[in-house]
Amino acid sequence: MHRAVVLGTGSCLPRRVLTNDDLEQMVDTSDEWITSRTGIHTRRIAGDGEQNYQLASQAAEKALVSAKVSAEEIDLVAVATLTPHMMMPSCACFVQTEIGAKNAFAFDLNAACSGFLYGLDMAEKYIATKPDMKILLIGSETLSARINWQDRNTCILFGDGAGACVLTGAMETTRTTRTTEAKQRGIVASNLYSDGSLWKLLYMDSPASRNPDLLLEERNGCFMQMTGRDVFKHAVRAMEKAALDLLDLQQISIQDVSLIIPHQANIRILNKLTERLGADQEKVFINVDKYGNTSAASIPIALDEANRQNRLKQGDLVLLCSFGGGFTWGSMLIRW
Repeated sequence: MHRAVVLGTGSCLPRRVLTNDDLEQMVDTSDEWITSRTGIHTRRIAGDGEQNYQLASQAAEKALVSAKVSAEEIDLVAVATLTPHMMMPSCACFVQTEIGAKNAFAFDLNAACSGFLYGLDMAEKYIATKPDMKILLIGSETLSARINWQDRNTCILFGDGAGACVLTGAMETTRTTRTTEAKQRGIVASNLYSDGSLWKLLYMDSPASRNPDLLLEERNGCFMQMTGRDVFKHAVRAMEKAALDLLDLQQISIQDVSLIIPHQANIRILNKLTERLGADQEKVFINVDKYGNTSAASIPIALDEANRQNRLKQGDLVLLCSFGGGFTWGSMLIRW
């Protein structure tokens, strides 16, 4: 049996920093109001030369260097995003060209904020059947292009950025005991879920239809729309259950987890989730204060930062969990 192992990570953040003080000049809000409700102080906003695929490509190149893998060795480029540069071609095809991954096939996937987690699960399935595959998985967003900057309930939350990792297969050295098997590096297990019936609580319309018969009058624009309180309640409960069910299935205690990397939605969700999981605060990686909610880029950016800060050591058990529009949510255990 082969497990999908992370060989290297990378990330890229836009140059422009948008502070809470800046937002005070744009909408009816304040630094105190934003900080107390979200924990966010700053977020990054893409500018000239920082289209989604360009951020994704820079994150990808850093991940390739970290993994000591050339672009020509990559078999698959997959980008998790809900804000692609164009409807077609995919963001992944642009990335393939930018980095020179001429031997790869490429596509995007959209599971909103859970996209990178869905992508990791998909990569693990590919590698289970083709262990020699090298997969470049990226989560990249330019949410600033799809925000209503007059809506203080959403424009304060989101930021832009990209994170990436390179994965391949690693053969288990032995399967003689459950304990030995559990120490094998790579993706251990995952739980993924969705509930499309709740889509109206968090969604983004597509551009207006050019076919008048398909034009929906109630559509207000191609930007993020959210019922915050309801999303909060669903997010905490869903991530808690997905994580605890996964730990229980693997007969692993939360105390055995070295680091928890949740989707960086807002600090209230992260604190409530930490409390419900019964986890130590110092084991939860948080960077939402610097970057805001970067959707599918959230977990891979945090994963790269944790990696580069030496907070991930070989043998560590890492718990990922996410929640996003759709609704989509899930959890994953990785032995680093």
